[in-house]
Amino acid sequence: MKIVVLGAGVVGVTSAYELAKAGHEVVVIDRQPGPALETSFANAGEVSFGYCGPWAAPGIPQKALKWLFMEHAPLIIRPKLDAAMLCWMLKMLRNCTSERYAVNKSRMLRLADYSRTALAEVRAQTGVAYDERMQGTLQLFRTDAQMEASAKDVAALAADGIPYEVLDREGCIRVEPALRHVAAKFKGGLLTPQDETGDCFKFTNALAGKAAALGVRFVYGRTIKDIATEAGRVTGVVTDQGVEACDAALVSLGSFSPFMVKRFGIKLPVYPVKGYSLTIPITDASRAPESTVMDESYKIAITRLGDRIRVGGMAEISGFTTDLGEARRRTLEHSVTDLFPGGDVGQAKFWSGLRPMTPDGTPVIGGTHIGGLFLNTGHGTLGWTMSCGSARHITKVINGQGTDLNQADYLLSRY
Repeated sequence: MKIVVLGAGVVGVTSAYELAKAGHEVVVIDRQPGPALETSFANAGEVSFGYCGPWAAPGIPQKALKWLFMEHAPLIIRPKLDAAMLCWMLKMLRNCTSERYAVNKSRMLRLADYSRTALAEVRAQTGVAYDERMQGTLQLFRTDAQMEASAKDVAALAADGIPYEVLDREGCIRVEPALRHVAAKFKGGLLTPQDETGDCFKFTNALAGKAAALGVRFVYGRTIKDIATEAGRVTGVVTDQGVEACDAALVSLGSFSPFMVKRFGIKLPVYPVKGYSLTIPITDASRAPESTVMDESYKIAITRLGDRIRVGGMAEISGFTTDLGEARRRTLEHSVTDLFPGGDVGQAKFWSGLRPMTPDGTPVIGGTHIGGLFLNTGHGTLGWTMSCGSARHITKVINGQGTDLNQADYLLSRY
């Protein structure tokens, strides 16, 4: 079967690789001049198989009100006259219950753990290198209240058999020795030891090269206009430079995916949640993290990427803008210099990207009522974490095979 993958971010490229391995003729189309140049370009560097859960959680509405008055708030809302934004936010609020949180987190953990195995196999098959480390994520709690609130996450990890370790202050320093310089600033932490780190941009580009060697054709610099259909089936993908005929199309356009399927009556509840990052050169390795430290107070990840530190986080609901606000930079700088003082933030590269988020945090992966039209999108902050598992899952769906995951958990029909 000839399949066109729409989008060359980490989700699109991993999907193309898996589809080509399964014997399909694959074409990837993207408007950028190369892979991973939008949301996948400078993300936080986490591959969070254990530190994985929905933003929609009990207590978030109350916290959001408090965050409105914080200088370094993890959530920023800039309301617009936008029906899609309002609808998405209302659906997210409906998921902020203990019952929905437990269901959604369990779905996400299962997909993330499936992706952990898939990524390890991809790495073994291809030998791709991307400043990878396998030393876990340390969720760092500055207050006793944060320690107590982590109980629901510990329960979810235990229920799905995901390894974890609750640490006191000394335990955190054992895992991340540089924290000894700021020991008075935190109470303890939660370690998910199977988590990994690495440069998503490097990974995606390296895997795109392996996919091309399998016969995948990458077409860059083309704007996708539409998906052509006839008698209820996909027949091609319309671009600004003509039509690419195909038997199936896989939509992996991140935050822009809803626009591509809207005319088919598909209401895809994916909305951009803007994130920011700083990339800082390491000047003193003894004061840098070994892996990822998640600063729970600000929801900011501080990650070691080779000779750099990637500081990423925050959630800004402000539409499709990628402007760089200095207030957001100050928040990133505050978190990293408070926990890992001594770095030269003046040399940092500042970036923002649009994470494609669903209201319940779980991506949409599966088929639609249009023959040959498939979705693999809406991964939010966990696109790289879930990419290899999502790619393997959608490949089995397209092939009409039995899947290792419950398909209903990831279908659009759950809404």
